[in-house]
Formats: sequence, structure tokens, C-alpha cells
Amino acid sequence: MQTDSNSPSRVASTSQVGKLLIPRSQRRQFCVLFTFMTVLGWVVGGIASIGLERSILGSLPPADSFHWVKLLGNIVFAVIFAADQALVLRRYLSGWRWMLATSIGWLIANSIAIAWVNYISSIAASLNQVVSPELIVILGFLSTISYILSGIWLGMCQWLVLRRYTKQAWLWNFLPSVSFFLISICVWLLSLVQNLIPEMNRTPILYWSEQGFTSVILGVIPAIGLCTLKRNSHRQTKSSSSSSVSNS
Repeated sequence: MQTDSNSPSRVASTSQVGKLLIPRSQRRQFCVLFTFMTVLGWVVGGIASIGLERSILGSLPPADSFHWVKLLGNIVFAVIFAADQALVLRRYLSGWRWMLATSIGWLIANSIAIAWVNYISSIAASLNQVVSPELIVILGFLSTISYILSGIWLGMCQWLVLRRYTKQAWLWNFLPSVSFFLISICVWLLSLVQNLIPEMNRTPILYWSEQGFTSVILGVIPAIGLCTLKRNSHRQTKSSSSSSVSNS
């Protein structure tokens, strides 16, 4: 007996799936793939930017070129990082818009975070006295807060893309800051256990642990956030009308 394709259960299921940016049946696969591509982009982008910086700095006077080479390396990293995420997201929204927004947002957030950290460090250096442990804690806390809040710039740039495809996506402005907060927590926890690591291997273990936690968090948190977003009604209508034309 052939099932009616327009039965109430099927229509309800299709309607429920159509409201979500990432359909429920694809959520697990999407989260795994998005996280994997984010980690891959983090690693490949980091290697590419470091290699570029070293190759250019090796042939130019460091005093004259360091700032511009560092900026160029950051641009290369941001584009590769964003492009890897866009390869997964292009099924659900404009891939090139996501790549552009994420690249620009990452560069802005990174620049602002570094500027604030340098400013806070300059305050500590300008004090003509030995910095007390309490002041070190306060300055470290301020640096961490500035790093977390800088994520809002990344969220705003990505929101400009998401608002074209989803509704009530304004909370996305703060989602990268949630990721940065969790990264800060992981870095703090690693600092608590660093004395348990043999001194000979401490630096590489801490470095790769921080890089690993950072890349995974930057993949998992946005993936979960994307799975909660709902499509705009006009996008649903356009999608369903094109699907009806193709089936007729």
C-alpha cells in the first residue's frame, strides 16, 4: 500500500524540519563535520601563517616589516580558518559571505584584544614599583575580560550574515564571547596543573593542549548555536516553492 506523501504526519515533519537552519536529522553529522573543519582550519591556518611570517621576516629587516608581516600572517590564518567553516555551511547559507564575515570579524576581534592586552601591560610597566601579586591578578583579570568581550566583534560580523537566513539571531552577537570565556577557563585550569607536568616537556604540552582546547571549543560552541537557529519565513517559502516546482 503506497503512503500518501501529503499525509498529516509527513507534512508536520517536513514543516518542523523546514523551520530549522540545520535539520534535526543532520545535526549530529553537522556538528562533527563543522568541528573537524574548524580544527583543521585552525591547524592549517596556523602553519600557513607562521610559515609565511618566517619566510618574509628572513629576507627583510625585522624592525621595518614585523608589524605588516604579522598582519599579513593574521589575514592568511583568518581566511583559511573561515574558508574551512564555510565549506560545511555552504549547504545552509552563503559560504563566501560567511568566509568574508568570519575573516573580518576575527581580524577585528584579534586586533582589539591585542590592543587592550598591550595597553594593560603598559600600565603595569609604567608603575615605578614592584607589582604586587594582587595587582597582577587584577591586571590578568582585566586582560581576560577584554579578550572575552572582543568576541562580540566576531559575533556581530557573523550575525550580519545569519540575519539574512535566520530569525531572532541577535543572540549570536555574544556566542563567540561564550567560546572565548570557555577557552579562558581551560587555559586557567591548565595553569593550575602545569606544575604536575615534567619541566622538560611542560612548554610543548601546555602549548598544544591550549591549541587543542581552543580549536575544539571554537568548533563545538558555534555548531551547537547553529543547530538552534530557525530559518526566516521568506527563505522557507522560497525553498518550498522551488521544491514544489521541481516535483511538479
